[in-house]
Amino acid sequence: MTLGLGARLGLLGGAPGFRLLFLATLASSLGTWLALVALVVDVYDRTGDATWVSALLIVEFLPIVVVGLLAGPLVDRLPRRSILVGADLARLAVFCVLPFAAGALQIVLLALAAGIATSFFRPALYAGLPNLVGDEDLPQANGLLQSADNLTWALGSLAGGALVAATSPDAAYWLNAATFLGSALLILRIRGTFEEAEREPSRGQLRDLVEGLGLVVRSRPLLTVLVAWSIVMLGNAGVTVAEVVLAKEEFDAGDFGYGVLLAATGVGLVVGSLYGSTWIEQRGMRPTYAVSIGLMALGFGAAAAAPNVWVAAALVAFAGIGNGAAIVCNALLVQRGAPDRLRGRAFTVVMSVGFGILGLGMAAAGPLTNQAGARTVWAIAGGLYAGAAVVGFLMLRRVEDRVGAPSGERARPVEESAPV
Repeated sequence: MTLGLGARLGLLGGAPGFRLLFLATLASSLGTWLALVALVVDVYDRTGDATWVSALLIVEFLPIVVVGLLAGPLVDRLPRRSILVGADLARLAVFCVLPFAAGALQIVLLALAAGIATSFFRPALYAGLPNLVGDEDLPQANGLLQSADNLTWALGSLAGGALVAATSPDAAYWLNAATFLGSALLILRIRGTFEEAEREPSRGQLRDLVEGLGLVVRSRPLLTVLVAWSIVMLGNAGVTVAEVVLAKEEFDAGDFGYGVLLAATGVGLVVGSLYGSTWIEQRGMRPTYAVSIGLMALGFGAAAAAPNVWVAAALVAFAGIGNGAAIVCNALLVQRGAPDRLRGRAFTVVMSVGFGILGLGMAAAGPLTNQAGARTVWAIAGGLYAGAAVVGFLMLRRVEDRVGAPSGERARPVEESAPV
């Protein structure tokens, strides 16, 4: 049964803890996307080199690779509420310092500090979400959280491009700092718990790490996300690094044009994340996942040949719909493929591998963009997305009923997942 928009938003009224988490995500994400435009433009204008853009974007997520490989168990051992609030306050401090940065290197180092905080925030948020809502509401909760993030992608990116063009990056930095403060205050008001009543004692750092890695290998849903989304991340590396060059040089659209492309992606992501859970319910996890990634291949591949920024924006929005639905699939696959005591480690392992691939891709995408051009890089990314769609479709053929069935049916424990 297809849910209308009112029914989807009804979860915000029926689950007070989730409502506060939704508002916190909405606030911090709005400032984050606005500030991302400012960071990229600030670094590119100071250096005129796409390689510096690659460095900036890499340090935003590089810490999660280290967290996933070395500190992932902390997300399960420490109180998740404390992780969320601490991460918000750390990012607040970073963006209060950024307006005083004297050069590109200082901006990159501060972005690294913010990335360390984010590397704990994201896994803790999605690992704790199943404890704030019922299992039957979990797909809708994932979709709403992603919709909030993606709506702010559209609005924040567009506003960021206009704000930076009219003033300077500093205004975006200060605004983002304020949103992190608001997010921390909202999370502190949540009365529900983000974890099970009792945590298992640690078996030692090394054994905890091995247990998390072993879970991802044994569980077919988690392994599917690990493999398929890592290929997607490689495509994302090229798209992200080349996007500012595509807007400012290929389309001659300036800073505002760059914001338009980011905003178009956000619009598509809102639609895809809002309706992704319904598509899973109607069509099943396997076809929804494969078709969603396939839409990314079609959209970004066609945008590589677009004559101007407006045509490219329409195609990017189309690709964003697939991206949004695929992200909902990823979250649900991990949440239902791992028990609560290991869910934080599952998210950190999957994220660390994916972002590690993204970092390597970005390191190559900067020089490749300089040499071959932004259009060529986007065309290559389209081919990678097509390959990921095929991989996801093949790997999910035996597990769809466990993780993609209507959400009223409980997923089986991870120990029953198809071994590899």
